[in-house]
Amino acid sequence: MNAEYVPGHGLLTGRVVVVTAAAGAGIGAAVTRRCLEEGAKAVVIGDTHARRLAEATAKLGAEFGCERVASVVCDVTKEDQVTALLDAAEPFGGVEIMVNNAGLGGTASITEMTEEQWSLVLDVTLTGTFRCIRAAARRMIARGTQGVIVNNASVVGWRAQEGQAHYAAAKAGVMALTRSAAMDLAPSGIRVNAVSPSLAMHPFLEKVTSAELLDELKGREAFGRAAEPWEVANVMVFLASAYSSYLTGEVVSVSSQHP
Repeated sequence: MNAEYVPGHGLLTGRVVVVTAAAGAGIGAAVTRRCLEEGAKAVVIGDTHARRLAEATAKLGAEFGCERVASVVCDVTKEDQVTALLDAAEPFGGVEIMVNNAGLGGTASITEMTEEQWSLVLDVTLTGTFRCIRAAARRMIARGTQGVIVNNASVVGWRAQEGQAHYAAAKAGVMALTRSAAMDLAPSGIRVNAVSPSLAMHPFLEKVTSAELLDELKGREAFGRAAEPWEVANVMVFLASAYSSYLTGEVVSVSSQHP
């Protein structure tokens, strides 16, 4: 079963969006494009890859208008770079929707995993999400913006997978962080939700994952295939839009995976 690309319906008309880890061809790039297609006033994208980020910015600017796309090199483990990313949204009116997509994986047995491997994955994937939530929420509260924060978790946060202890712990942490942050920010009218994808195919994943494992993971899906990144992005856009106005603290599984 192949999916048809869904055209935009103006769900984010006039909104200012910030997306982390948005260069390349993964979920971050897909949600950036979807936000622009859904009428966002501006999208500010960050990534650690300066060259890929510049290429993505130029391509999106040519397609949607340079006045609607801005970018800043951003490593979410660096507080000053998170600040700079959000500063770039100020000329457009300030962040209204924060999409925390940045994450780092890897494969290592728990007995072979080093503290450096563990710490780096946790710092990027979990603490980086915390930094971005905190920074965006402070600005939203200061302006009285009833903003939205959307985090990217993973089904690995729910389901065991060999060699993924650090990534699984980080993504489970993102889920718990989402729920708690939602309660903290609800009095300010800020919603916080997350998506939990199972398998979304993109070129980087194919480079770092064996064909055998990918075939096994696809075999677990009801449709017998991986999701397209834009299929995950569609759900993120829904969570960012007024269509989900009563949802907060939720983790939405974007999966056809069966037990």
